[in-house]
Amino acid sequence: MAKSQATFMKKQLEKNRAKKKEDKEQRKLERQQNSNGGKLEDMMAYVNEYGEITSTPPITKNYGR
Repeated sequence: MAKSQATFMKKQLEKNRAKKKEDKEQRKLERQQNSNGGKLEDMMAYVNEYGEITSTPPITKNYGR
């Protein structure tokens, strides 16, 4: 009787592991589908001459070139 109980528990544990792995994969796919890209240009921040953080790059001035 102990052998059958041990086998049953092993099957239950394996079933639980498989379900957890499947749920994790599903969450991963949902995150990938809902992500907004993460482009480098979207993540960049610039500091203007007044020390304020802006999303637009500074205007470069070419002095005599």
